[in-house]
Amino acid sequence: MPTVGQSIMWFKNLILYRFSKPFEYTAETLEEKLAEQRFRPCSKSEMSSFGWVSPVPDGDSLIHASGQFLVVTAKKEDKLLPASVVRDALKEKIETIEHEQGRKVFKKEKDQLKDEITRDLLPRAFSRSSRTSAYIDSRNGWLIVDASSFRKAEELTSSLRSCLGSLPVLPPALKSSPSAIMTNWLQQSADLPAPFILGDECELKEPGEEGGIVRCKRVDLLSEEVSLHLTSGKVVSRIAMQWDESIDCILGEDLCIKRLKFTDTLQEQSDALDIEDKAGRFDADFTLMALTLERFLSELINALGGEDTSRTGQEAEPVGMEEPELAEA
Repeated sequence: MPTVGQSIMWFKNLILYRFSKPFEYTAETLEEKLAEQRFRPCSKSEMSSFGWVSPVPDGDSLIHASGQFLVVTAKKEDKLLPASVVRDALKEKIETIEHEQGRKVFKKEKDQLKDEITRDLLPRAFSRSSRTSAYIDSRNGWLIVDASSFRKAEELTSSLRSCLGSLPVLPPALKSSPSAIMTNWLQQSADLPAPFILGDECELKEPGEEGGIVRCKRVDLLSEEVSLHLTSGKVVSRIAMQWDESIDCILGEDLCIKRLKFTDTLQEQSDALDIEDKAGRFDADFTLMALTLERFLSELINALGGEDTSRTGQEAEPVGMEEPELAEA
């Protein structure tokens, strides 16, 4: 199925976090907090730098707001200094000292020499930069990070927590095991509810840390071939699905959503607005994406048996209701 092209705004992965209490910041107050850690390039002596940049192309504001949605973007710069380069330079330095001074170089001095060599090489090292975006859905209590792993998502959430002093978020908890629910879908003991349909890819694994893993691609997931693996005791750990002819994705048992693709139908809705400038196009794409994901996540959680809200003490308002006032902390 055709999907939208590459864009700075269309998220490709989703790491989901639930706020345990209402998010209290406005766009203006959040901007003030993030400005304290605005991104700056690595200095000559730094290996890495991490900070906030504008999510809008060529923009200056660190926050972009659309209704109940606030989007932020973090930028990371790393100096590329291969360990082999440092190791070779250190070896050459040690050999020179031992030859010219006729003495042995021991560990403490080796460590000092290594630090000196690293500082000398850093200004000449190449840099690599990456960006990670996330948005806050204050009405439904979500923090959603466009990251392919929890480690990368935690870089952003840790920095956000540092700016705000606290960030009361947790991964969402469901009433039932996602793996068990997904396995039931393939065993046809529980139908995958509309508007979801199965894709042609899944990952099956045997219970236990040492259990085997089977990856199926371009197959009928309701076929006898897949059924035999399930009968032998394997369970579904990842599954491809489509939602409402709008989204294709891979859903994991950890609720990570990867290889997220939005169909051309959504892009056509955005293009119909005929917006030329970058900022306006960004706003249109972001708003359309966030509103689509609002519905998608609501229906996905329901399809997986519902959310256990005992940890958060609050339940998201149904999609379409008016935005409630946020409580003071």
